[in-house]
Amino acid sequence: MTTAQTDKAGRYAALMPGLRELLRAESAFVPAVGNLLAALKEEMKWLWIGLYRVAPGNGNDREVLLLDLFQGPVACTRIGYGKGVCGTSWASGETVVVPDVHAFPGHIACSTLSRSEIVIPVIRNNQVAMVLDVDSDQADAFDETDRRYLEEVATLISDRL
Repeated sequence: MTTAQTDKAGRYAALMPGLRELLRAESAFVPAVGNLLAALKEEMKWLWIGLYRVAPGNGNDREVLLLDLFQGPVACTRIGYGKGVCGTSWASGETVVVPDVHAFPGHIACSTLSRSEIVIPVIRNNQVAMVLDVDSDQADAFDETDRRYLEEVATLISDRL
């Protein structure tokens, strides 16, 4: 593990007890998870972090990812199944790490500042209920350390659904 990865892992490890406490201290989903997202964004210095909820679609889409809680610049509000990084994670049920969003086929550019992205499915009752989306203004910002800790965060969010 590089020094940067060790430092990042240390920041996550130090942050996790506080995130659990935010969820324990507040029973309502919106303030608890909203604060969790804010704490992550501030500590990790990301461009954007948010949740998209699987919701009924309109028109030709049976279901869509609908923007839910987030921290950061204005975001896309609806994402189709299998579309972009978020829709790909939803369709596969797996975490997707994108070192360069401009090289990702079908990337949906919600912000011109975004350079890399990680999307983690939030699983409830063996189905993707939401996706946790994180964008950075730095290329290649996400790695296995982020995957590990953000998958743990997704489980914490799932437990609150």
